[in-house]
Amino acid sequence: MSVTIHDVARRANVSISTVSRAFTSPDLVRHQTRSRVLAAASELGYHAAGAPQPVARTGHIGIVVSDLGNPFFTGVLDGVQARARQDDVAVLFASSDQDPATEQNLVRRMARQVDGVVLGSPSMTDDQLRALAGQTTLVLLNREVPGIPSIVMDAADGMRQAIEHLAALGHRRCAYLGGPRASWANRARRQGLTEAAERHGTEVVEFGPFPPVFEGGLQGADLALAADVTAIVAYNDLVAFGALARLNARGVPVPDEISLIGFDDLVFAAISAPPLTTIAMPTEAAGRAAVTILLDLLDGQADGRTNQVLDTYLIVRATTAPPAG
Repeated sequence: MSVTIHDVARRANVSISTVSRAFTSPDLVRHQTRSRVLAAASELGYHAAGAPQPVARTGHIGIVVSDLGNPFFTGVLDGVQARARQDDVAVLFASSDQDPATEQNLVRRMARQVDGVVLGSPSMTDDQLRALAGQTTLVLLNREVPGIPSIVMDAADGMRQAIEHLAALGHRRCAYLGGPRASWANRARRQGLTEAAERHGTEVVEFGPFPPVFEGGLQGADLALAADVTAIVAYNDLVAFGALARLNARGVPVPDEISLIGFDDLVFAAISAPPLTTIAMPTEAAGRAAVTILLDLLDGQADGRTNQVLDTYLIVRATTAPPAG
């Protein structure tokens, strides 16, 4: 089997685009990085003739998110645009409407017009993402895939904080209204949930998957009430808002009879009635960091192992209290 540029990138621990530039535009790559790439290529028997041809920089980057209607991505886009302006880089953005095929096509089409792409909360498989990383410089946001640079927010730790807060209040049986089955973010939340619940002796009843929207919480609240829990943790704030509306409609006071925690700290969380206890996600900082990583990759100042984790934190408002009785 012939050696490919993917093999060299893995051996040198850099991105595929950095390998390409090391051969075709060596002046754009740091000497130390290029030496590592050339050494890896020599060890594997990779020939420079197989490298892609150089492409002129466009001064544009792209960002594809899963749902522009979700306010979570508003903060991300604010951060992306603010950081891009610092380097006089234009931003093209698009939404995949949570469809993996659309997501894939958007990135492929953008790759012809931009120098690199930030891909927010992608739902494609790891193999599909690795294939796209071979077509353009790619940075993942809110998703981790080995070998592809990424910026993530520590959702597992955020969920740990949520469970610790409920346990400290005295809750021993809680419901989790889960997000989409294929969601990496949902898996991260469940990991933190499971570990924290076991540590604190909290029983968690899981429901879902639910779409990460207001309507998902409407359905989830009924299921949680039927399970006789004293608290609900929602996949995100939108689901929590739906649950809150349904609880109000059924005459179940929050937090007097049931506590509720969201995830994201959307702008509406502080002004809902009552204000929502939630986990704050540093969306704007994540957008800025993703662009910084992307520009560093393009300039040869970062490699394919660049992964950054941002802290999350609990904001206690008025939807959590000790259980009744």
